[in-house]
Amino acid sequence: MKIAFYGSSLLSAYWNGAATYYRGLLKALAARGYRITFYEPDVYQRQEHRDIDPPDWCEVVVYDGTIAALKKVAAEAALADIVIKTSGVGFEDDLLLQEVMTAARPEALKIFWDVDAPATLAEMQTSADHPLRKALADLDLILTYGGGEPVIKKYRQLGAPVCIPIYNALDPQTHHSVIADPRFEATLGFLGNRLPDREARVEAFFHEPAAAMPSQRFLLGGAGWDDKPMSSNVRYIGHVPTRDHNAFNATPRAVLNISRESMAENGFSPATRVFEAVGAGACLITDYWDGIDHFLTPNEEVFVARDGRDVCEILSGLTPDRAAETGKRALARVLGAHTYQHRAVEVDQLLRSRFASKEAAE
Repeated sequence: MKIAFYGSSLLSAYWNGAATYYRGLLKALAARGYRITFYEPDVYQRQEHRDIDPPDWCEVVVYDGTIAALKKVAAEAALADIVIKTSGVGFEDDLLLQEVMTAARPEALKIFWDVDAPATLAEMQTSADHPLRKALADLDLILTYGGGEPVIKKYRQLGAPVCIPIYNALDPQTHHSVIADPRFEATLGFLGNRLPDREARVEAFFHEPAAAMPSQRFLLGGAGWDDKPMSSNVRYIGHVPTRDHNAFNATPRAVLNISRESMAENGFSPATRVFEAVGAGACLITDYWDGIDHFLTPNEEVFVARDGRDVCEILSGLTPDRAAETGKRALARVLGAHTYQHRAVEVDQLLRSRFASKEAAE
């Protein structure tokens, strides 16, 4: 089956948190026989910051950020058996949704794949005329990057026929253990861009513990933190390219995951960073969110903190040996149940069953 996939970017992770998710899932689906074309706009300097070459498992079409170019690539949806438009493409999203779904053949499976459900739902709930809200009833399927029952319930209330979360996972060929790198030595490392929906939580879970533990070394990576006041034991290294993520995760004694506020509120939203870190063998500390035990067992495979004081307490009792053992248990759990191969099996079965249901209804 042929998939036309319209998303933000497959080739660049620059200000594009969904890149790892797209790459892992689509590569695994391609291995199951799907022929995929990924359409991405040339916006936000992503093409100047490519971190992978076009892969052999997916055709990538980069189009100009113009209305004419958008309409041209949207028309190619007519060639696909499955048409997927994601949230957050970054250029004329509403128009792209309309053009793509209009071009899709009646017998094609039409899917909206939401990689930021809290934000999308907030927009739709405040506007009865929101283009996606008006289109929901005509779509065959809503897939989401995360979120449990609250997200599913809200989508159904707004008119979605089916909403199913397809969670983040690990691609062990991309994210794996490497030799520790002195550039990233620290007691605790955190990697994440500066976002309004996360900054207060970064302050509480990272900067406050750093200030309270002056004898420990803290490492901060990610874009946008240049003018952020920090204690002297925090080393800020700016944007960390994808090629260095494994070393960043494998080197500190522990790695911190901090969810965006909206993701934490909805729960069941493990970020790609969770699986990237675990794949590299990191000892992971995460802020609390409902559903964490669905992915990793607290205090055995992951440490869970409800505030900065918990982070300090965890670090105070975390020996190198205990950190290493925790990382090993987490990796074993994820390899056994949470790889993109596991997710691709789930998506494959879902797509085939929806096709069968659609054919039976005709």
